[in-house]
Amino acid sequence: MKQAIVARTDIGMGTGKLAAQVAHASLSAYENAGPDAQREWKSGGQKKIVLKASGESEVFDLAEQARREGLPHAVIRDAGHTQLDPGTVTALAVGPANDAMVDKVTGDLSLF
Repeated sequence: MKQAIVARTDIGMGTGKLAAQVAHASLSAYENAGPDAQREWKSGGQKKIVLKASGESEVFDLAEQARREGLPHAVIRDAGHTQLDPGTVTALAVGPANDAMVDKVTGDLSLF
């Protein structure tokens, strides 16, 4: 079991903003998973990987792939209180789910 968090590289998020958006994505997708997946992922160490997305359209394409595969996922939009305009899409989390299923959606992306 793992979770992949995909963060945009094209919007100039600072390190702290990036960390916050990755955390929002991880928690939101976890909350969208079923109790069995939540339990298995938590008991297995909550494996995560952070990957790069080149832009908003890539985030939405990946989210659609995750939806078609039946994977828990979450697209994150910034509230606009600091660095970004309100509603800016910043990140996507896919999983927690079986490693191979997450890789089916995110396996071609580069590490952040």
